[in-house]
Amino acid sequence: MTMLLSRRTFAAAASLLPLACTNPGTAALGSSPAPTRPNPTWPINPLVRQRADTQIFRHDDGFYYMMGSVPEYDRLALRRAKTIAGLASAGERVLWRHEASGPMSGFLWAPELHFIDGRWIVYFAAGPSGGGEDVFRIRTFAVVCDGPDPMTGNWSVLGQFKAPWDSFNLDSTVFTHRGVRYFSWAQREPGIDTNSNVYIAPMKDALTLAAAPARLTVPTFDWEVRGYKVNEGSAFIVKNGRLFMTYSASATDARYCLGLLSVDETANIMDPRAWTKSQEPVFVTCRETSVYGPGHNSFTVDEQGNDILVYHGRDYEAIEGDPLYNPDRDTRVQRLYFGADGNPDFGVPVGNGPLPERFAPAVKRGANLVLEGDRLRVGTGPIEQTQFRSWPADDGTVQLAPIMKPDQCLVAAADGSVSLAPRTATGTAPGADRFRREAAKGGAVRFVSQAFSGKALAHSSDNVRLAAAADPASAWLPG
Repeated sequence: MTMLLSRRTFAAAASLLPLACTNPGTAALGSSPAPTRPNPTWPINPLVRQRADTQIFRHDDGFYYMMGSVPEYDRLALRRAKTIAGLASAGERVLWRHEASGPMSGFLWAPELHFIDGRWIVYFAAGPSGGGEDVFRIRTFAVVCDGPDPMTGNWSVLGQFKAPWDSFNLDSTVFTHRGVRYFSWAQREPGIDTNSNVYIAPMKDALTLAAAPARLTVPTFDWEVRGYKVNEGSAFIVKNGRLFMTYSASATDARYCLGLLSVDETANIMDPRAWTKSQEPVFVTCRETSVYGPGHNSFTVDEQGNDILVYHGRDYEAIEGDPLYNPDRDTRVQRLYFGADGNPDFGVPVGNGPLPERFAPAVKRGANLVLEGDRLRVGTGPIEQTQFRSWPADDGTVQLAPIMKPDQCLVAAADGSVSLAPRTATGTAPGADRFRREAAKGGAVRFVSQAFSGKALAHSSDNVRLAAAADPASAWLPG
């Protein structure tokens, strides 16, 4: 999270912050309420309101753990649940609060929980309170738990991260690659005219590096320097023989976005020349889905082992005052897909509502249900054109809505054709816009028409239409 403001702006905003915040889990004025959850095991976006800089991971105890910046920036709060969806309603335990004075008495940002050498440790960024030049002394600290359960143990200050320079630094994370534990963080390096760059180094212990750091990325592209010259919030995932690092760039308003670096997993990751940097952002604001400023992500897996992208974003664009003090950066999750080239394809922020899916014909692999313009077809297309959300109705049926046209849904006609229509319309027959989702063989599903008995959503060549529910063409593999 970028923290380089004028002293006047900081002091004014800090004095008003408690008035601008709502209680955790409630929507602030101007934000839309969270949708009703149709199934306790199915995530709904936003997953948790007013939790930014979010980290979610699945520990080997079977729990999902979640931390993030709270709007008041005054405490480190942890929640856990057996499912990702369960994090939405899980209780929070405050592990630690900022101190009354000193270097950790101001705002607390971007906490991350890690299990290191048998101890639970939370890394976070903090600065002193009171205004003046000291308010910009943002540094990285850690607290440690005295027991095996982070939700019940006692937490105390472990110390300050021994950064290579005594300068602005934050957004620390820990990852292990090929048996070596690394520390990654964002810092302003003396002599480089940026707000922050991203570094990695092997760890000697929880607060000390074992070698000089490698500077992996400096903000130079236009999309990295909008508002501020920022690279921060690194996160790592290994897939398809490569190590990928995402990072966030630019100011924390609608311009905030994700960049991507990658390296062969067998390469020397401490050699910056071994890494390839994307020339364009990989995850940006999407007005069609109404998610603005997506960033500061982490990675996890869902209960089925699918890769999940965790990030924060707002569901409106206009912000009064400095975006740093706006509380409405919400925790969001969505499936992370990988292309034929092995690289991640982030698509777009999927918007509010039940987590969308992609549907592939069970008898026609390599294709998906696609929305192309206003036409439904079966074939290939960008990720965002192949994601459909199931909106539940009270009678157990669903409306199928493409994420890029969230106010539209699939509607069947008596002649078997299927088209898009407003979700508030019902089509030419009662229930023409609704389908019963039924299990089929091999993990497939069928969408049986509520209006036309015995008929289900199917494909015919590259067209989408109704067919007999027993027809193999009506079976779809969700993913």
